[in-house]
Amino acid sequence: MAEEHLASTADLPPDVPQPNIFPLSWRAESAQVAKLEDIWKSSRREYWDPEALAWSTFNAEAYSIEQREAMAYWFTLLSVFDASAPPVFARALTRTYELHEEDAVRRAFFSIERDEQNHEQFCGMAIQRLTPGGPLDREPATDLGRRAKRNAAWLYHNGGRYWNGYSSALPRYSLAVVFSAFLMGETAAATLFHHMANHCEEPVFQEAFRHIGRDEGRHMAICLTLMERDYPKLSPEERSLVTKQIRAGYVFLSGVLFEPPEEFWDLPDDFIATQHEIEEVARSAGFGVASYDEKRDNWQRAMLNVKGVLDRYDIPFPAIPEIGIAGDEVGDIRPEDIIPIF
Repeated sequence: MAEEHLASTADLPPDVPQPNIFPLSWRAESAQVAKLEDIWKSSRREYWDPEALAWSTFNAEAYSIEQREAMAYWFTLLSVFDASAPPVFARALTRTYELHEEDAVRRAFFSIERDEQNHEQFCGMAIQRLTPGGPLDREPATDLGRRAKRNAAWLYHNGGRYWNGYSSALPRYSLAVVFSAFLMGETAAATLFHHMANHCEEPVFQEAFRHIGRDEGRHMAICLTLMERDYPKLSPEERSLVTKQIRAGYVFLSGVLFEPPEEFWDLPDDFIATQHEIEEVARSAGFGVASYDEKRDNWQRAMLNVKGVLDRYDIPFPAIPEIGIAGDEVGDIRPEDIIPIF
């Protein structure tokens, strides 16, 4: 059927059905716009180029093949979260346009998108220098490497489930609820990269971890600013969704920050034991991977920081007994409930 030509019958077109990125506008209405503009400016001042890192100082041959495979596995684990961020934030950035967010909000999300592309690129550069060929295409050289490759396949399987769930979940939530999920991810990421920058002995990795940690701090500031704008107006239903999203964020992000819970993660019985062995080899290389107790303590501090934010707005915090935090009980977490990003 030929599309009707409205211009021949009307002086002005009808309103564009929503959600849609049109009509475009450049609103600047909230009291938080000035903060977001400052963050936007700092994102341009602090931009860094992964290719400009001191790669010439990096000598992969200084490490044993098993150590290289172990460190590459850690970057592969990280890639499930950090290297998946560009498409995840691209969806979120599109959503800010569809919902006709303030101009400064859209640019804030664009700055996150640009940063996350750097983080993805760094993951790939590190993996290719340690074990050329990539996580699944390369033939491992050691038994540990073969088990690491199997673990990587299961990580990507779960990452695919996350992407499908996120893609279906994002349109169902208000951006105010999404901000809480993103704050979870950014707080977790800042915690991880602060630890790695302080404990990793390889200079080029140290430098990158410092850059990434600074980026994640800016991303946290964006989430906190938007929460300051929107959280006083949350409905009771949205407050309940925020509580659920915090628990969902813990479940998903524990895959990199702690121990992956069975609530979401579909993994073989020997997955965690293999990962512990890999992490010990990486630590022997001076890579700085956190121990079990360090992970638990870091994750607990990060969650208590998020709890402190939610307490300001009288939003109940979920129980996270795995790291000793009491709160409201949240039921089963399904893949389509999980929208946090790193």
